[in-house]
Amino acid sequence: MVVVTRWSLRAVEPGAALLFGGLIAANIAAWAWAFARFGDRPTVMATALLAWVFGLRHAVDADHIAAIDNVVRKLMQAGGAPRSVGLYFALGHSTVVVVATMLLALGVVSLGGDSLLKEIGGLIGTSVSALFLLVIAAINLAIFAGLWRTFRAAREHGVHDAAGLDALLANRGVLARLLGPMFRLVTKPGHMYPLGFLFGLGFDTATEIGLLSISASEAARGTSLADVLVFPALFASGMALVDTADSALMVSAYRWAFVDPLRKLWYNLTITGASVAVALLIGGIEALGLISDRLDLSGGVWAVVEGLNESLANVGFVVIALFAVAWLVSVVLYRRMFADDAPDAARGFDATEAA
Repeated sequence: MVVVTRWSLRAVEPGAALLFGGLIAANIAAWAWAFARFGDRPTVMATALLAWVFGLRHAVDADHIAAIDNVVRKLMQAGGAPRSVGLYFALGHSTVVVVATMLLALGVVSLGGDSLLKEIGGLIGTSVSALFLLVIAAINLAIFAGLWRTFRAAREHGVHDAAGLDALLANRGVLARLLGPMFRLVTKPGHMYPLGFLFGLGFDTATEIGLLSISASEAARGTSLADVLVFPALFASGMALVDTADSALMVSAYRWAFVDPLRKLWYNLTITGASVAVALLIGGIEALGLISDRLDLSGGVWAVVEGLNESLANVGFVVIALFAVAWLVSVVLYRRMFADDAPDAARGFDATEAA
């Protein structure tokens, strides 16, 4: 009972309370701004609600979840508690939305049809997203192979080299050393800001396009720039809240793995396998979609690729479910296979408390 109390109190750390307190305050401030500007206009308030919901929804796009969860796992392995990874990613992403909204409201650019900004932004955003996720997949595949060998040795011979496991996760093998520079650039949560910015250049999801359409429509009705910026503020605050919650939950789940070395090995094996699958799926779909778009390919397999790209907005929920299932599977199977070998201290901690 003492252990449960200690971990329960530790689950609400000052840093986490401050982080989410600030995010909740930001959401309240955005809504206060909306009420101050549009409180007497119910139809516009309904549009403001839609912009906020778009932000909540956009936060679970598949590329967001895959990038955030993989970076959290990497930084946790380096010894940090990167709850703010999702926040910085969302802030970078939101910067693009705010700037685009301002340019739209001022009539400087258009994102309609085949505008140059949308064309260039789409190419950069999708390319960065696909490349980043495929590099992550390659790195994690190298890690997975090493983890599997270590896991088999632990199972067959009772040998588990904790130092070797840490070295594997730190160095990531020959393949990772070739592909790793891009991934190694992200060494702290703040480095996710430029990555989020580049991801945001795509303007390739219904939620982003919907938000920008709302802003453009209000600007066309003569709404001032200060009023138009209410909509991206609501979008950004909603997205930041959900993306930060995702990274914080991943930190909590990953902490369960650090109770003992064998648990760390098993959890890494399970989650790394899930990470490879997710990164390959999302990055592959985006890369094939980009090839199809650039080469104007259609029909057959390319029609399927186009359909998958259009439905990527819904894949984020599947990704969240996959990581959750992977964690639960690692907990259940670990208890069945290794409970008798686990240290006494480890048995005193219920894995469900991490959530």
